Amino acid sequence: MTTTAAADIGTDVKTAADKKAVRRRTVAQAIVEYLQVQYSELDGEKRRLVPGMYGILGHGNSVGLAQGIDEYGSDFTYYQAKNEQSAVHAAIGFAKASNRAATLACTASAGPGSTNMVTGAATATTNRLPVLLFPADIINNRFGDPVLQQIEHPVERDVSANDCFRPVSRYFDRITHPAQLLSTLPEAMRVLTDPVEAGAVVVCLPQDIQGAEFDFPETFFTPRVWHIRRRPAVEDELRDAAGIIRNARRPLLIAGGGVRYSKAQEELARFSAEFGIPVSETYAGKGSGPVTDLNLGALGVTGTVGANEIADAADVVITVGSRLQDFITASHSLFQNPDVKFVNLNVGAFDAHKMGSFPVIGDARLNLAALRERLSAVGYSTSAGFRSDIADARKATLEVRNHDLEAFPGEKMSQAQVIDALNRTTTGEDALILGSGGVVEGIHKAWDPSNGTEIHFEYANSCMGHEIPAGLGYRIARDGEPGEVYVLIGDGTYFMQPTELVTAVQERQKIITIVVDNRGHQCIWPLQVAKGGPGREFGTQYKERNAGSGRLDGPVLEFDIAANAASMGCAAWSTTTIEEFEGALAEARAAEGPAVIVAHVEQYRYLSGNGAFWDVGVPMTSQRPGSQEGTAKHLEGRARQRYYAATTAPEPR
Repeated sequence: MTTTAAADIGTDVKTAADKKAVRRRTVAQAIVEYLQVQYSELDGEKRRLVPGMYGILGHGNSVGLAQGIDEYGSDFTYYQAKNEQSAVHAAIGFAKASNRAATLACTASAGPGSTNMVTGAATATTNRLPVLLFPADIINNRFGDPVLQQIEHPVERDVSANDCFRPVSRYFDRITHPAQLLSTLPEAMRVLTDPVEAGAVVVCLPQDIQGAEFDFPETFFTPRVWHIRRRPAVEDELRDAAGIIRNARRPLLIAGGGVRYSKAQEELARFSAEFGIPVSETYAGKGSGPVTDLNLGALGVTGTVGANEIADAADVVITVGSRLQDFITASHSLFQNPDVKFVNLNVGAFDAHKMGSFPVIGDARLNLAALRERLSAVGYSTSAGFRSDIADARKATLEVRNHDLEAFPGEKMSQAQVIDALNRTTTGEDALILGSGGVVEGIHKAWDPSNGTEIHFEYANSCMGHEIPAGLGYRIARDGEPGEVYVLIGDGTYFMQPTELVTAVQERQKIITIVVDNRGHQCIWPLQVAKGGPGREFGTQYKERNAGSGRLDGPVLEFDIAANAASMGCAAWSTTTIEEFEGALAEARAAEGPAVIVAHVEQYRYLSGNGAFWDVGVPMTSQRPGSQEGTAKHLEGRARQRYYAATTAPEPR
């Protein structure tokens, strides 16, 4: 009896101690409290890792996650999205503005609300940008199967619509018991703050599990700092990479998005200047190159003629923080020197080995500095003759740009002129957000970044509809800071996702959206004509259906984007001349709230081509002469595509 009593007393004491060391919360409440004490640290700067939630509340999360935010979100702002995909794009913009050291969480109701976020997840993952998604999921207990919006798989009963997230996520989990949060949430934070693994982190929350209670250890809610480390490459990689570069006679640097995320702009400029190596820029790297006579500008399919000319004969290509996607490499046809070698500085091994590159794996800023020291020690420098070629290439680029900015008789203002006017207006305090359509070529090829304006491309996924919410997310992250946030889009993108303008009005967050109105998806029109011949555009113009032909080749549609934007609470202007556009820019900068400027431009006027190849599908069988000719020319381009053998370390001297 004495033994039993002692055992009972011991149990009671242990239970009392446990009660003091735990916090009873629902899954949703625990998520909210956990996120409020998570921080990131980069270069000594500490900040909240996930300071708020962006989303739409429905039956799948309004009495779960929404309840948790409402009751326990004392320092956790909720932003009301107007489209679930837009919520994720806003989080992407927030992450970009925060240099990947912070992001927003996103939530949506079960079924279509959650699957609407899949495109945003793909955009985040392809761009290597951290977002945290909490899609609601089906009822875990299955008492009421099938529930509303449930996809019933006849064999795999544990599959839900949210499994669509798996291929576009960097981390995926489904919470089926509250205790899973103890391992899932820390792992989610680790992925969000890992420069190599950053992308969409998806934690699915079944509706009943969101409200399930659990005694979470108090230590689970202890504030934690996630350190984003700068990791140097190993000595062997640095030594061998320096050996490859010092033998180069015509080297070329490619500045990718990793230059910006590593804050390596100054080190890249120093590296370029000391050795006389020209710099070209990817989309994500636009504006990260040096403001010197060694900057060749954009590279690839939408690159400058000068950059592509130097790339064609380059013997060593030094890539810094780039995925080397097909637009940059002209589908592996741009670099034609038979002995070309590649050195790739990248934080991730997956990207560092692309195109047979010799990998230098680690932080861009650290490793540029380390390579510079080694090359300085051997007195490396490019020749005066090569630098003369660089000057000639820059001159050729300028001549093409000047031509494209001309006013052409009988035409409206061009898209290039609109971009130039914007270029002359913005300052180093401003930011420009874009991601799809014809404006991509205009900014990549013709924008002069010497004014210091931050350029934020999304072209890894080239997602129409990304831009307005991303601009809003960027503005939220930089709330209170000087400067304007500009969003540059075409009319096609505007019609897809304009409704976050309502959220911008709701949040009193100013963004200036510029809509290039050319009455169609005009960036696709020249592709169709190039491959199919004159007059072969199909389905790209905003035209009424013709009763005679049965096709969309009737009169051009009439619509008023400025009036539509004004109806959502924005200040709005409709412009038809450069003078009107410049006046609207000045008024928009002076305005207090969100503003939209519509620029009506010449429909079929684009920048001059550069001759670069881009591999797309072509009709191998067609009865049309234009299609046959276009296909034949395309196959000639394919003949330039190359397999690049692995670049190996030089033999020791």
